[in-house]
Amino acid sequence: MNSFQFHNPTRLIFGKGQITALKTEVPKYGKKVLMVYGGGSIKRSGLYDQVIVQLKEIGAEVTELAGVEPNPRLSTVHRGVDLCKTKEIELVLAVGGGSVLDCAKAIAAGAKYDGDMWDFAEHKAVPKAALPLGTVLTMAATGSEMNGNSVISNEATEEKLGWGSPLVYPVFSILDPENTFTLPKDQTVYGIVDIMSHVFEHYFHKETNTLLQDEFCEALLRTVIETAPKLIEDLESFDHRETILLCGTMALNGVLNMGLSGDWATHNIEHAVSAVYDIPHGGGLAILFPNWMSHNLPHDVARFKRLAEKVFGIDPIGKSDQQVAEEGIAALRAFWNSIGAPSRLADYDIDGSKLELMADKAMRFGPFGNFAKLQKEDVLAIYRRSL
Repeated sequence: MNSFQFHNPTRLIFGKGQITALKTEVPKYGKKVLMVYGGGSIKRSGLYDQVIVQLKEIGAEVTELAGVEPNPRLSTVHRGVDLCKTKEIELVLAVGGGSVLDCAKAIAAGAKYDGDMWDFAEHKAVPKAALPLGTVLTMAATGSEMNGNSVISNEATEEKLGWGSPLVYPVFSILDPENTFTLPKDQTVYGIVDIMSHVFEHYFHKETNTLLQDEFCEALLRTVIETAPKLIEDLESFDHRETILLCGTMALNGVLNMGLSGDWATHNIEHAVSAVYDIPHGGGLAILFPNWMSHNLPHDVARFKRLAEKVFGIDPIGKSDQQVAEEGIAALRAFWNSIGAPSRLADYDIDGSKLELMADKAMRFGPFGNFAKLQKEDVLAIYRRSL
């Protein structure tokens, strides 16, 4: 493995009834709060009222930014940045799922920057400061509650780019499984796919002597595979929601990739699809990841064989390594289909008419992928497999 340093500054506050922690955490950073949330589900669930009660009890001055999109838009970030500057906001509080958190991170960094936050996504600038960010999570998926990553969509240019900074790690994140009870089945499925995809992105790497990291990845995947079907059948099971919620955090908080560099090509390929067609990120990953695997199987058959055996329980007796690996990829596709995930771009009425456009967007910064370096022809081949 590579030499590494690990530091995660987020205070994770996990469990039932932990919303009251707002009263102790928020005052550490100030009373002028920008509360960022999405389309209103937190009001229907009652979570909005719970947050407001806690904030009022400590005398917080609350400014609201509602309506964050599932693929958060740069224009919404701009509105948030303007509010932070005019209202002299001291803490950004994201209440929602990964998209809300991604938007809030962009706002937190943009509020301390004289230019356009999009400069960070285009690699033209690096954040030098950011407002502190707290989160109240409502969806298990992105792991954004305990990392410094963010993805923003620029609707004017039809681009969806990821960026990150240690400065936008949440200072605290409150995770109560009950706040995910109202998440509908399709969003729950997309979250499960996203969690597994984050683990796959770590798992496919080129470093050696990573036995512990690989075992961590495999254990997390097996846990999700065991729990997900039970959760889909009982969306208000506290135990199953709790397990998946913690899996989502652990999948992308830096623990799994200590000493290694994961691939991350499939996320880049999907971002180009959802930038053009605005489809759910988890749905796009469900379609693309098995096809990325099939395309790159010749790159390292042994790694795919290990996944097939250790995670999907494929019996290798009497089979070639190639056969075992292929059965593992087929098992992933079958599992995702079994919980209701899409398997073809056609499921979103996407045809082959914009494959070149999407491939060009994916190649925005040149060849990519740490496990298998992809050129444009590779991206097109994966898109064609996915039609």
